[in-house]
Amino acid sequence: MAQVPPSSGSIVVADWHRCKDSKEYFSKILHKKRRKNFGLLESPVMPPHIAVDTVHYKIFISGKSGVGKTALAARLAGLNIPNMHYETTGIETTMVYWPVKLRENGRVLFFRLQLWDCGENVLRRFDHLLPACKEQVDAVLFLFSFTDRTSFDDLSNQIAKWTGTPVGRVVKFVVGTKFDLFMHCDVAERDVRDFQETWSLPVLRVGGEVSDGLGDVAPLLNCLAESLWHQDCVTARSASHH
Repeated sequence: MAQVPPSSGSIVVADWHRCKDSKEYFSKILHKKRRKNFGLLESPVMPPHIAVDTVHYKIFISGKSGVGKTALAARLAGLNIPNMHYETTGIETTMVYWPVKLRENGRVLFFRLQLWDCGENVLRRFDHLLPACKEQVDAVLFLFSFTDRTSFDDLSNQIAKWTGTPVGRVVKFVVGTKFDLFMHCDVAERDVRDFQETWSLPVLRVGGEVSDGLGDVAPLLNCLAESLWHQDCVTARSASHH
């Protein structure tokens, strides 16, 4: 049975990026009003008088070829979204840092999200890649495109790869890409509602056009942070119970 995600805004302060007290934290992931590109060993540096804990998570992005896995990773990291589609030739990782404020105690955390993206054809060809992606994974995002009906119909296949295997507790979300290209929409809202009822998985939506900065990615990143933190709290509680 899918774990029920926390209701939006119940754990982290929604729209905190718009609040005055967040500026000092968000300034560490921005440079000249654009997001900084963090390498594997880099992290935001806060002044000594502000101690912020960083929590680390591994996120795998799953979906058919062409649904926008690489574009989503770039969007969430604030990088340039590639104009041309090309099949990812191996495993690509993208680092995303995102500060959140916990509603309960006002504590600020930096979420370090390592996004893993692997081309569908490469996954098929090399058996060892999917197990590597699944290893110590904390969340998986199942992607479909609103402009490609077959990618929506393929979701059950994508999800099946993550059931019946001992991957532990994994946060699962479905993300519909290219939501703003409704002139070419192949997937109706009714279909999405039916899917949610059948699979009990939350469906998030992102656009396909140019990103407008923090406001564009905040809903998805906050939602992800909230579910990951909730899952950690649940795991910690059950561990202390035992």
